[in-house]
Amino acid sequence: MDYLELAKRLEGLQTVSTIAKKLGITKRTAVNYVSKLRKEGFLKNYMGGRKTRFYVIDPLKRKETGYPGIYEIINKNSRIGLVTRVKYRVHGKPLSIEEVIVEAIKTNDYRVILASLDLFRKVKDWSKLKDLAIKNKIGRKIGALYDVARKFIRVRRMDLRTRTALLNSKINNRYIIQNLRGELEHFKDIEVTWRVYIPFNKNDLMRYKE
Repeated sequence: MDYLELAKRLEGLQTVSTIAKKLGITKRTAVNYVSKLRKEGFLKNYMGGRKTRFYVIDPLKRKETGYPGIYEIINKNSRIGLVTRVKYRVHGKPLSIEEVIVEAIKTNDYRVILASLDLFRKVKDWSKLKDLAIKNKIGRKIGALYDVARKFIRVRRMDLRTRTALLNSKINNRYIIQNLRGELEHFKDIEVTWRVYIPFNKNDLMRYKE
């Protein structure tokens, strides 16, 4: 199999279904081609998810410099993927999960913050997350989103010292996403505890249950 020629035929954004249809093959064979193209360096995951996975196929092998940015890390670790047209790389040192959570919230982007909730499963250093959150004046927002996440996701347990510090921290405003607030009754208890406005509804989080 000439995988360079295959990559040329499939160049662009694809799914297993579109590959199977374009090549006239079964989905099982398409899955095998995805695996081979990835190993050859012609394919990268573009969007995660339990139901549909998207792939970018490029016949030009590009040598990447630096480390994965927040969108790539979120896609790797979250069951809700992000589609971005620009490839972001980080230079200096790789980002930690704790740094990605903080940076995701700072984007003020609904999709990014929703997808980043899954990263609470991967937190290893609560003290580091606490310090970063307080430094960026989003401590109570981090705490509130953690409580939202644990209603739908099996997350790592936050220690009491971190929780107390986040509860007592100062924030710049009560909106996690500016001027956006979900249905009042859905997360009212969390909003009261953390004194912030939750931008999501329960239906948004049900995607983690699929």
